[in-house]
Amino acid sequence: MGDHHVSMPADILPHLTVDAVEKRFGGVVAVDNISLAIRRGEIRSIIGPNGAGKTSLLNTISGFYRPEKGSIRFEGHDITHARPSEIAERGIARTFQNIALFAGMTVLDNLMLGRHVHMRAGVLASFVYWGMAQREELAHRIRVEEILDFLELQDIRKQFTSALPYGMRKRVELGRALALEPKLMLLDEPMGGMNQGEKEDMARFVQDVNQKFGTTIVLIEHDMAVVMDISDSVTVLDRGRKIAEGTPDEVQRNPAVIEAYLGAGHQAGAAA
Repeated sequence: MGDHHVSMPADILPHLTVDAVEKRFGGVVAVDNISLAIRRGEIRSIIGPNGAGKTSLLNTISGFYRPEKGSIRFEGHDITHARPSEIAERGIARTFQNIALFAGMTVLDNLMLGRHVHMRAGVLASFVYWGMAQREELAHRIRVEEILDFLELQDIRKQFTSALPYGMRKRVELGRALALEPKLMLLDEPMGGMNQGEKEDMARFVQDVNQKFGTTIVLIEHDMAVVMDISDSVTVLDRGRKIAEGTPDEVQRNPAVIEAYLGAGHQAGAAA
């Protein structure tokens, strides 16, 4: 995918470029020569069977893993070997499959902490910094209030996150990622483990974040109905490799995708 158009205007360049990236764990190739070009402002879903390398790819983009080969560029900057805190400061926010909220803190405090992590590398520094933050508190508080309104969390702002239902905790985690005011969000199964009503709410919020803030969104999702409904484009991984890419319609009809999901050879295609 050797794109050499470095002199092109920023809005024509991909927002995020993953170029021939490989990530190994011992003898296992988790991400095998994957290239992506994510457009500014799009919603890109990454799908594939379990073990396809989806989370490993997100971890490589967000700096939690360092690739053995290939490169990653965001807004024209090489972030291949940047630390997670540097990548966050450039404007990439990340959510996790396993909710990473601070259980002994309120919804409001979790979102406020999201602001402080953005300004100071690391959570520990944020706690130390907490007491010195009064001067800047007001500006952050205004932004956090906007997010509470936007995600319809005002009624539970003072509740401890540990007491919330699962779907609501996922929404708070989305809010904390949003508190970073990211240019690009990496969402790892934002609808995972939710009931149908919660999924519909979360899908609407993801679309709203994309449309109202212009945030580029890359998400891993298993629910195909959601993927087909909200995605501009879809990348399909299988065993660490990219096997298909295109619009939701194109990907749904792709024989390689049908085979990867059904795993029973081409004769299963008729059942899809």
